[in-house]
Amino acid sequence: MTVASSSPPSRLPLTGAEHLVPTKGAKARARGDGALAAVFIAPAMLGFLVFLCWPTIRGIWLSFTRFNLLTPAEWVGLDNYIRMVNDPIFWSSLGVTVEYVVINIGVQTVSALAIAVLLQRLTQSSLLRGIVLTPYLMSNVVAGLVWLWILDTQLGIGNEIITAIGFDRIPFLADETWAIPTIALINVWRHVGYTALLLFAGLQAIPNDMYEAAKVDGASEWRMFWRITMPLLRPVLAVVLIMTVIGSFQVFDTVAVTTAGGPANATNVLQYYIYGSAFGRFQFGYASAMSVALLVVLSAITVLQYRLTRAGQSDLG
Repeated sequence: MTVASSSPPSRLPLTGAEHLVPTKGAKARARGDGALAAVFIAPAMLGFLVFLCWPTIRGIWLSFTRFNLLTPAEWVGLDNYIRMVNDPIFWSSLGVTVEYVVINIGVQTVSALAIAVLLQRLTQSSLLRGIVLTPYLMSNVVAGLVWLWILDTQLGIGNEIITAIGFDRIPFLADETWAIPTIALINVWRHVGYTALLLFAGLQAIPNDMYEAAKVDGASEWRMFWRITMPLLRPVLAVVLIMTVIGSFQVFDTVAVTTAGGPANATNVLQYYIYGSAFGRFQFGYASAMSVALLVVLSAITVLQYRLTRAGQSDLG
């Protein structure tokens, strides 16, 4: 008669579900990683709360008050918004701003896209990319002053060249017709290189195999641009458009150093009008109301752009 051995039972392998159960050590490491991440995020979060969230909340509150820095804020309800709706200068400034945005975005997007495609299809030289980005390294104030001197009606080298080839001098920044297009093109000159590099980065994500297959099928460069480049670049282009539209609506410094809102309010963009109301006439409540209106307009435009351009979706499978 044999006696069964009393050896210990063999260890059964863990099932898939048991593998997913975190151990105490893993939980401790996760808590440590979370604490470390919070330490790194804390300075940026503090800056976000102090310099963005709090001013925004306070600005919304001030928009319902009459405030001039010298006396305590007085609650006036919707008076500032009613005044804004009936203010012809506000609507004129909004119209001027929209004109600037249309010119700036149209010219800048087309130019940046052309530069990005040329950089991607013809050359990827780091030197050329650096040259393209050079104007962006200059501040808006410096760029505005440089172009103010270049385009000066009497002494500017730009008008000297125009007269040398037989044309009359053009008052680029002193004429109501020329002023806003000129300011828009100055900002296009400064920002187009940065926008082009953003689009160039998006082009790098498009596989070269698609272009090679299209060439084998006999597709021209123009056809490849419309059939391959534009559809696959759409998410990046949409984000770039959202960023540039928001930035264009906030134009201020170029106007401040070149035309100061003139001539005859022809360049009195909304941001400059808000600044003048707050720091020129000390109407901080009314300026806050216009700022809130601008915030609402930009939020609506951003949401609309995001939905129409399907910025969160990609055609790359």
